[in-house]
Amino acid sequence: MTSAPPASDRAHWKKSLLWLALAVVCFHAAYTSLKFPAAGLFIFGYAFGLVKLCDQPNVRRAFYFGLVTGYLCIAPQLFFMWEIFSAFAILLWLVLAFWIGLFTALVCGCARRWGKTRTAWLIPILWTGIEYFRSELYYLKFSWLNVGYVLPDPTVFIGMYGWGFLAFFVAVLFVYRIPFLKLSLVEVLGLVAIAIVLLALMLPALAETKSHRRFVSLVGIQLEFPSPHVLPKILTQALAKNTNAQIFVLSEYTLNEKPGGVPDALKNWCRDHSKFLVVGGKIFVTNDVYYNTAFVVGTNGDIVFSQVKRVPIQFFNDGLPAPKQDVWNSPWGKIGICICYDLSYTRVTDELVRQGAQLLIVPTMDVETWGRHQHELHSRVAPVRAAEYGIPIFRLASSGISQAVTGSGRVSAQTAMPGNGEILSAQLRLPARGTLPLDRFLAPVCCGLAVLILAGLLWLWWQSELAASAKRRSIVKDKDLNLGLDR
Repeated sequence: MTSAPPASDRAHWKKSLLWLALAVVCFHAAYTSLKFPAAGLFIFGYAFGLVKLCDQPNVRRAFYFGLVTGYLCIAPQLFFMWEIFSAFAILLWLVLAFWIGLFTALVCGCARRWGKTRTAWLIPILWTGIEYFRSELYYLKFSWLNVGYVLPDPTVFIGMYGWGFLAFFVAVLFVYRIPFLKLSLVEVLGLVAIAIVLLALMLPALAETKSHRRFVSLVGIQLEFPSPHVLPKILTQALAKNTNAQIFVLSEYTLNEKPGGVPDALKNWCRDHSKFLVVGGKIFVTNDVYYNTAFVVGTNGDIVFSQVKRVPIQFFNDGLPAPKQDVWNSPWGKIGICICYDLSYTRVTDELVRQGAQLLIVPTMDVETWGRHQHELHSRVAPVRAAEYGIPIFRLASSGISQAVTGSGRVSAQTAMPGNGEILSAQLRLPARGTLPLDRFLAPVCCGLAVLILAGLLWLWWQSELAASAKRRSIVKDKDLNLGLDR
């Protein structure tokens, strides 16, 4: 017969379940920010609840609380994965929830080793490092549902990972109030000086991103697996409604048939109407192996540029990864092209901005049967990217939601869901150049530190286990010796 847990442990369980509920409710409330923008501020409640959950009597319990919290946050938001992967989606939800559990376990382990005061300063670093690794570095990388996607407007300079760092820094200030109130005058002045230096670094970039020099008029048409034969007619109809358009865009996989490439009918259309066309298709390497490619057809009917998808989607037949990335030196300036899911990875889009991209064009495949919520989650990415770099984005999906986004992250035009045949048109201003936000330097550093902290904790645990094992052997040896003497 097992004894009941002590009253103090039962009270701790009740409090932990309360913080778990707070984190889950605030997370889902924050992700209603597409309809209610102010709701994005609930993400700070999510961070607060997670930090409170880290206070557990042992690392194992902290991990399980984090895992459950992550699962309850992720599975409802990504339920559309069931439509795509069936029961395998359960495992994918667990993989994503694992990183939340790892965060709570790491924080708990640090607090038990080094105390809560020292650990408080590590919490934003651990969160940012884990979020960056989960989103950008390992095989199953997936950046959706990050903290930064619910706060797109002020993302410029800070970046989406920077917002995660800030959210957990604010949570730490509330959870560990006393240590931070004990800062000396020198430490306070040091923090103020750092803030002034960062502001000074931001101001030149602010002036640069507000310096615009050219406009470009784009038109996109939402079509899901259309017949190539109808495309010239559809483009002509779109041109009749947008006579001043300079670039026409069709979605990823618009040209889905062998032998691949762009058919002569589309090349002739561009030549006859003196228009540029960006269209998604394939370059076949063998009968079944191909590159998922976005082609740019020039006004003379020639292919003037092409870009292969940099990161094909895992578990899909999505082609080979791009061997390189370049920007299109268009008549209006440098234009970067990334295909669909590539926009979700900062390591892909950062490279285009480093090469001087002043506009991103994103042909996208969002299948109608995946559901409205999948389309809405995907539509969060473009405003964040535009605000981060200070450059406009024209994202054309096979079915809603296509978007034209200004360099400030404001959606100036978008289509409905599903919106088959719907036309997206916009005139976008190209800045002199884009800039990388500060978190592009912060996040990799935090990731490296998180790895070192994890390695340090594992090494200390291993040393403790060795010491405990040696102690047990010593005790057994002493007992055997005493028994021998008694005999």
